[in-house]
Amino acid sequence: MKRHKIWLQSLYVMAVMALFFMLLFYKDNKYQTPPPYGKSGVISLCEADLERRNPVFLIDGWLLTDGRVTDRPTYIGEFSNLQRMDPAVLPHGRARYQLTLRYEGAEQIVSADFPQLYSEYTISLDGTQLARGTGSERITFLLTEGEHVLVVETSSKLGYYSGMYFPPALGTAETLFQTNSIQGLTYGTAFLLPLVLAVFTLFLWQTGGRLARWFGVLCCSYALYMMRYFVFWLSYFVFLPIVQYWFLVQSLAMYCLCFCVVQLTVLASGAAQSRAWRRTRMFLLTFPAVLAVLSLLVPVLPWAVFVHGRITDFYYIVTFCAAALFSIRSVTAKSWESRYTLVGCIVFGVGLIANLFFSNRFEPIRFFWQFEWCGLLLVLLFGAMMVSRSRRILKENDVLANHLEEQVKVRTEEVTQLLKERKEFFSDMAHDLKAPVFATQSFIEAIRRSGVGVDRELQNYLDQAEAKQWEMARRLQGLSTINALDRIEEEWVRVSVREMLSEVHAAHCGEAEVRSVHLIAVPPKQDAFLLAQPEKLNILFENLIYNALKATPHNGSITVSAWTQDSKICVAVEDTGCGIPAEELPFVFRRFYVGAKNKETGTGLGLYIVHGIVTELGGTIEVDSTVGKGTRFVMEIPQNS
Repeated sequence: MKRHKIWLQSLYVMAVMALFFMLLFYKDNKYQTPPPYGKSGVISLCEADLERRNPVFLIDGWLLTDGRVTDRPTYIGEFSNLQRMDPAVLPHGRARYQLTLRYEGAEQIVSADFPQLYSEYTISLDGTQLARGTGSERITFLLTEGEHVLVVETSSKLGYYSGMYFPPALGTAETLFQTNSIQGLTYGTAFLLPLVLAVFTLFLWQTGGRLARWFGVLCCSYALYMMRYFVFWLSYFVFLPIVQYWFLVQSLAMYCLCFCVVQLTVLASGAAQSRAWRRTRMFLLTFPAVLAVLSLLVPVLPWAVFVHGRITDFYYIVTFCAAALFSIRSVTAKSWESRYTLVGCIVFGVGLIANLFFSNRFEPIRFFWQFEWCGLLLVLLFGAMMVSRSRRILKENDVLANHLEEQVKVRTEEVTQLLKERKEFFSDMAHDLKAPVFATQSFIEAIRRSGVGVDRELQNYLDQAEAKQWEMARRLQGLSTINALDRIEEEWVRVSVREMLSEVHAAHCGEAEVRSVHLIAVPPKQDAFLLAQPEKLNILFENLIYNALKATPHNGSITVSAWTQDSKICVAVEDTGCGIPAEELPFVFRRFYVGAKNKETGTGLGLYIVHGIVTELGGTIEVDSTVGKGTRFVMEIPQNS
C-alpha cells in the first residue's frame, strides 16, 4: 500500500473516531439527559419523568456535608474524592449527600441504583435506613406525592475514590432492568471476546512469536479491566471487600494495556532491538511501580491521590507519544503491519483526548467509557492484524511448499539423470580400458619370455609395472562389478526368510562339498519376511559365502542362520576359518580395501558391496572375528509385516 493512501485512511479513521465519540457524548451520556434537574438540594419529579425510556439520573442539586463544608451544592461526578483538588487536604473521611425528591403524581414503586461506591455507605429515605455496605446498591421504595429526603452517607479510609462519584439512577424496576441488561450484555461481550482471542493466541505462541504473546497479554489486560462491571454487579448481592481496592486493579490493567499497545507497535515497526525502544521501555515500566506505591501511600500522604491522578494522565500521554513515533517509523519502514499500528495509534490518541476533554462531563448510560471503547477497538484491531498475519504466513508457506515441491522434483530429475550418465560413463570407461590394460600385461609377459636384454634392473622395472598393471586390472574388475550392481532394476518384492536360506544353501552347497566344507542353514523358528530385490540378495550371500569358503580349511563349517528380534530380522554368516586380524576389522567394509592375505587375489569390493546392499535394505551389518577361530557377520534388517 502506498504511503499517501495510508495517511489519507488515517485521517478518515480520525474523523470517524471523533464523530463516534461526539455521538456517544450526546446520545449515551448521563450528563446529557433531559430534565428534571436538581437545584439547591431539591429535584422536582412528575409521573411522566418515571415513564420515560431512560431512568432519571440524580446528578444535580445534592447538598454535600463533610469535615470542611456544610450543605455545599454539588453535582455527582464533580470530584473523584473529598480532597476536591486541594493536595494539602486528606482525600478520605466521612461525607453526607442529601437530595429532596419533590414528586407530583400517582404513587408507585420505584428503584434507585447507586453504582460503584468505593466507600462504605449508608442509604436512608425519610430517616429510614434502606441499605448499608460497600460497592453497588439498589433500593426500592414507594414513591408518594410530596417530598422525600434521600441521604447517602459515606466513610472511606483508603483508595483513589471517596464519597459518591457515579450518579444514581431513579426509575421503575422495568426501566432499570432494561438499561442494566443492555449494559450487562455489552460488558459481557467486551469481557469474553478478548479472552477468546487470548485463547486463540495460545495456538500461535509457538509460531506467532512475540507479536502473538503480547497480543495475548493485551487481551487479558483489557478483559481484567472490563471485569470491574461484574465485580460491582456482584456487590449488589454479596459483600465484596475487594471493591475498595479494585481501582488499583483497574489502573494496573490499563497501564499494562497501554504498554502492550506500544510493544505491539514497536514489534510491528521492527524497532524491538533499537536503543530508543530500550530506553523508552525502561521509562514506561517505572510508572506502574510508582503508581502502585502512591496507591499504598494514599491513606498516609494527602498529596498522593493528586499526584496519582496527574501521573496517570501523564503516563497515557507518554504511551500515546511513544506509540505514535513507532507507528510513523513502521510507515517509513514500509512494514505491512503499519496500517494497523497507525490506525491503533489514532484510536488511542482520539480516545485519550476524549477522555481528558470530557473528564467529569461524561458517564455512559448503556455502553462504555471512552477508554473502554478504545481498548475494545484496539483489541479488535490488533486481532485483525494477527489474523491477517497468520493468513499471510500460511499463504507464504503454501507458496514455499509448492515451490519447494517443484524444486525437489526438478532436482530429483537432475540427480537421476546425472546418476544415469555417471553409470554409463563408468561402464564405457571400464569397457574401453580393459583392452589396453590386458594388452600391457601381454607385452610384459612377452618381454619376460624373450629374455632379450633383460637384466636385473629391467626385471625390477617389469615387476613394478606388472604390480601396477594388476592393481589397475583389479580396479577395473571392481568398477565393472559396481556398474553391474547399479544396473539392477528389479522390483522390490516380499521375501520369505526361510525360502531365502533354503535357496542360499541349495546354491552353494555343491561348491562347499567340493572344498570339503560343511554348509549349514538354520532357518528361524517362525518365518519372517523382508522387502528386497532377490538378485541383490543373491549377490550379498555370494560375497559372504565366497569369502568364508576361501578362509575356511577342509572339514571346517559355514553356518547361515536367521532369527527375529523385536521388529527386525537377524541373519548371521559364521565360519570356522582363519579369521581377520583385529587391526583390519575397522576397514573391511571400505571400498577397495584388501587384507594382507588377499593382496594377490582380492578386489576389495566384496564386503563393500555387502555393506551397501544391507544399508539399502535399511539394515546394519557388524563383524566379529578371532584369528585362528573364525569370523561372524551379523545383519539386522527391518521386517515387512
